[in-house]
Amino acid sequence: MLKKAFAMATLVLVLAFAANIALAGSYMVDLTHPIPTFKPMGGDPMKPDVGQPWKNSQPIPSFGQQTVLSFSQFPTPWGTFDLGLLVLAEHHGTHMDAPAHYVNTPETMEKDGIPPAKRPTADKLNADDLVGRVVLIDISGRVQSELAKNGGKPSPDLKITNFGEKSSNVVTADDIAAIADQLDNGVWLVINNGWSDFFFQGADFVKDPYINAFNHPGMSHAAIDKLIDIENKKGIKIQGIVADNIGIESGESAKGVDDKWTDSWYGHKRGLQRGWKYVENAANLGQLAMAKPGSCTLIVGALKHVRGTGGPARVIALCEK
Repeated sequence: MLKKAFAMATLVLVLAFAANIALAGSYMVDLTHPIPTFKPMGGDPMKPDVGQPWKNSQPIPSFGQQTVLSFSQFPTPWGTFDLGLLVLAEHHGTHMDAPAHYVNTPETMEKDGIPPAKRPTADKLNADDLVGRVVLIDISGRVQSELAKNGGKPSPDLKITNFGEKSSNVVTADDIAAIADQLDNGVWLVINNGWSDFFFQGADFVKDPYINAFNHPGMSHAAIDKLIDIENKKGIKIQGIVADNIGIESGESAKGVDDKWTDSWYGHKRGLQRGWKYVENAANLGQLAMAKPGSCTLIVGALKHVRGTGGPARVIALCEK
């Protein structure tokens, strides 16, 4: 009897909480791109046939192959279950990087860094690691102003649209300093570059607009350094970073300083060893700018697969107007 009473009281509290959310004008934002799927290639069910898309699927920029979706049927006397089989790369589409995604060389390990063998894989992240308050940096206005120089389109040529490290069209140390007082334990730093519009405009990993020959906005070296400096001075640890580009870095910071990829993927090299998580290829981040400041909570619905270095995720924000 006592258990039933407790269960009823719990249900009432949940319903009351939901009602309060509705009355407060809260709303949810889906920050996730759909994952295009393709029928398997004849003779190799593990590879996609991009000439046979499901529905209106178009290939997307990716660190792995496009996604294969094949079906089998399980019949019953009253109908048939469709059973799909996915062959899906971990870092494809909107996805999360677990700290185990990057394995530093001994030379790039920092004194307070987590050794590679001890970094959490996807299955070792608990619910508390995936939820947190949003701190938003929105540079989409600066990005759009730069794109306007070329009719709204990115150019690989920095002389036409410049998203290099030394430009003001990436996330700078000043951008990080401006939100320093909002940073605290467990927050997600969300970067709205205004870049997700280019996500479905081609799948060539370098040439198409989304990658743009690694001339795209994101976090600069200086921004990453400043974020780490603030963490250390305040004695805090953020959850990680969310961005609407292929990584979290600017293209130049991702590619490195030369064609040999020297000092490449700077944000991954420094941040993941701190236990940060990254959500990449996010969508609809501009909608968070319309929310009441500081009101959004991020929920990363990441896969919990053993030994995973990350995985596709359904990412949702709960915000107040």
